[in-house]
Amino acid sequence: MPSLFDPIDLGSIAAPNRILMAPLTRGRATRDHVPVPLMATYYAQRASAGLILTEATGISQEGLGWPDAPGIWTAEQVEAWKPVTDAVHEAGGRVALQMWHMGRVVHPSFLGGAQPVSASATTAPGESHTNEGKQPNTEARALTLDDIARLLDDYTHAARNAVAAGFDGVQLHAANGYLIDQFLRDSSNFRDDAYGGPVENRIRLLTEVAQRLVETLGAPQVGVRLSPNGDSQGVDDSDPEPLFAAAAASLDKVGVAYIELREPGPNGTFGKAERPPVHPVIRKAFSRPLILNSDYDRASGQAALDAGEADAIAFGRPFLANPDLPRRMAEGLPLNKDDMATWYAPGPKGYTDYPFADETAAA
Repeated sequence: MPSLFDPIDLGSIAAPNRILMAPLTRGRATRDHVPVPLMATYYAQRASAGLILTEATGISQEGLGWPDAPGIWTAEQVEAWKPVTDAVHEAGGRVALQMWHMGRVVHPSFLGGAQPVSASATTAPGESHTNEGKQPNTEARALTLDDIARLLDDYTHAARNAVAAGFDGVQLHAANGYLIDQFLRDSSNFRDDAYGGPVENRIRLLTEVAQRLVETLGAPQVGVRLSPNGDSQGVDDSDPEPLFAAAAASLDKVGVAYIELREPGPNGTFGKAERPPVHPVIRKAFSRPLILNSDYDRASGQAALDAGEADAIAFGRPFLANPDLPRRMAEGLPLNKDDMATWYAPGPKGYTDYPFADETAAA
């Protein structure tokens, strides 16, 4: 079986190792969702990852409700991403843009007071992060068929912008209780049209968006993230195995290059981790690389590869605090601890100031 340090082809991306950097929201862009130069330093520091999956990036104003998160729908945003992708490539890395529409979790304050959108008229539990602090979530309106046609165009526009900005590919965010996940799962989708009800209808939007991205960029440049196990922001499913088996089979037919899954790993605690994992049924239904994410370390990640459960592992928090994570794993070096207080704080602290192994040794 392969090791974490063996190369792998993820569609058109020749990854030199199977230690991928998972998407990590950091909130360092501007109030207008424009990337800043500090982001180029951050991502270039982590260029030794087999593939960097960027922080979730809004495809449209309607879809982005996180303070200072980046977008990819305006010319200004595209131009500001170019130094970031250039820096990663100059450091020898590969980087794909994660495409984000948050759906019902977008607070009206980001939308000029308009309602957010979702599969159905529902309200996410809890509060949203806004520019004025946390505020209660509000009821979303159900997307109309005309809205869905427009949404597909928004994804096409964002994908073309990603190519123009220099990304090596895109990852469709269809996980974590955001818009496409709100269509997938039966706790948030109460539609009675072609996008609701039975599984084959609830996976329709996922399939159509993935197909549109494949038509726009080519299948080798498109990946998808799913989160099949447990509640995420009030989004869950009463019978996840047949749902996600069907979703994986549909994505396999569309031809996407890989699927990355966020579900509780070997030490997982989020959501309803007591459920059996869903990734085995996805593995059977999808013929190309499967990437597992959440709560893995070197030993458990390698064990997943040895067991044939996955082809690569995406690491989140370990990459946040360890820009040279592949080297540290390869050499058995100790890992830096991440500082939760700086996850979303502005500036370099807890962002670009985590030391590399050589700096730690010198100190």
